[in-house]
Formats: sequence, structure tokens, C-alpha cells
Amino acid sequence: MAKDSRPKSAAVRKKQKKGAVVGSGGQGRRKLEGKGPTPKAEDRVYHKAHRQKKLAERAQAKQTQQQSRGRRGSGHGADDVVAGRNAVVEALAERVPARELHIATDIDSDGRVRDALRLAAEQGVRVKEVARRQLDTTTGDAVHQGVALVLEPYDYADPVELTESLLESAKKGHIPHQPLLVACDSITDPRNLGAILRASAAFDADAVMIPERRSAGVTATAWKTSAGAAARIPVARAKNLTQALKEAKDQGYFVLGLDGGGEVELPGLELALEPIILVVGSEGRGLSRLVRETCDQIVSVPIASSTESLNASMAVGISLYEVAMRRRRAD
Repeated sequence: MAKDSRPKSAAVRKKQKKGAVVGSGGQGRRKLEGKGPTPKAEDRVYHKAHRQKKLAERAQAKQTQQQSRGRRGSGHGADDVVAGRNAVVEALAERVPARELHIATDIDSDGRVRDALRLAAEQGVRVKEVARRQLDTTTGDAVHQGVALVLEPYDYADPVELTESLLESAKKGHIPHQPLLVACDSITDPRNLGAILRASAAFDADAVMIPERRSAGVTATAWKTSAGAAARIPVARAKNLTQALKEAKDQGYFVLGLDGGGEVELPGLELALEPIILVVGSEGRGLSRLVRETCDQIVSVPIASSTESLNASMAVGISLYEVAMRRRRAD
């Protein structure tokens, strides 16, 4: 067979077919496709922002781990500790549920320390000697004067069970009036909650209801502000306050919201003799929208025009006083 004497390039061109090569169109489309949005700077591994993000994540993880270790080691937080000699003696005198009494090893004893030790012994509260540095940590660097009382976690009631049991008690005559509760909507200051507990106990309220989120709990500060009322009046904690109020309405309660500019002024409260839940909101924001829509009536406390609003605990105290007076007159 004769050898092709043409140049190699000509021989190759003769073998190639005219037109597009099979599959070349698909390759072209892939080249024309976009690569999507440009990643954020913090998501690009070569960028400075990515390194800063990773450092921040590691620092946050380290802080969380340290906090977790602290909780495991102490078993409580500063919110569950009463600090100071007078405060500890008052808490023990009111029989606030306590776990341990911490006394500094180098404390200068006085009458208050001896009273705290005596009351702790009478109530079976464990006494533990600790270093002052540990007391600083336990109390969150509060002024403890060498004495701190670690409280037991508060035992909250179930809102549905509580409202049902109160209605049943009223029917059987175990309580001399229709149930009266106070519900706190977004009360985040434990001192306000403590003052509300104190007012509730003073004016014959049967219980207080709080939500799990965006709300102060029954902490040491609330115990102290309540002046012992937290030991006498039950507190229920609801996963969803609006839902708990709706369930109470189904049971026969009337839900009354306390807010300025309500359709009913307090002296004209005709529902005072019925089962009532008084709902108070935060001083700044007032009642939340969903809670407000759940209320049967919005009740306002008449005040001077020069005063913008009342403190939440003060509004509760005035309202409970009015309800108590109406019920006594009816008796």
C-alpha cells in the first residue's frame, strides 16, 4: 500500500467531518452557566473575615464550656442565692426553701450570723464553710458579708391544674370567694414580680401566673422583694400565656387586662364578684397584642393627667384592693 505523501496536518483534516462535534454544545453551555452568587467574605476560606469568624466561634464555644462547667460545679446560679447577713436571716425567718447556708471560713461572727446558724439548724438546712473567693463566685460578686443562702429551685404549679383546683375549692366552700389570680405579661424585673407577689398576698389573690419566656422567675431577688409572700402564694408557669388564659376562660374565668385607656375604669368593675384573672403588662410596652385580644375587658386605673403610667406592681395593688373591697361589701 502506497504511503500518504501529504503533510500530516492535511491527512488529519481529511479525516475530520464538517460541522459541530457531537457533545460540544453541552460543553459550551456549561461554560456559559453562572457560578451563583458571590459567597460572603466570612465564607471564603482565604479571606480575613473568615478567619475572624472562626476565632469568634471558638471564643464563644470556650465561654459556653466554661459557663457549663461553672453550673455543673456549683449546681446553682447567682439568681438562686441570697447574699448578706440581714437578707439571709430574713429569708430563713420566712422559711424560704433553702439548700445550703454558706459561711466564710474567716467570718467575724455576730448576732445575725448566730441567728442564721440557729434558723438553719431548726429547718434542717445544711451549713457549709467556704472560702471568700468561692462566696464571691457563688453570689456573683454581690456584697455577701461572709454569708450566703443557696435556695432550692422553685416548684412552679401547672396553670391548668391550678385554675381548675381553685374553681373546685370555691364550689366546695374551701375558699370564701371566687378565684382571683394575677397574670404577668412580660414582667422581666424580678423586683417587680416580688412586689406583685406581695400585693397579691395582701389583697386575697389566690395565685400568680407567669410565662416561661420573656419573664422574671421566682429568684432570690423576687423572694426578697416579696417579703415572704412568695412562700404563701403559689406561682404557676405557663409555656404559652395566651393559651393558658384561653383555657382558663373555657373553665369559666373572666380575663381582665390592666392598661391605660381601657373601656372600663376600675371603680366601675362589674365583674369583681366573678372568677377573675387580672393581667398586667410591662410598664413600658403594656400588654402584648395576643394577650390583649384574649382579654374580656381592658380595665384602666384612673390617674392624674400629669402622670403617664403606673408601675406594674402598683397597678396590681390598686386593682386588687378595689376587687377586695367590692367583694367584702357584697358579703
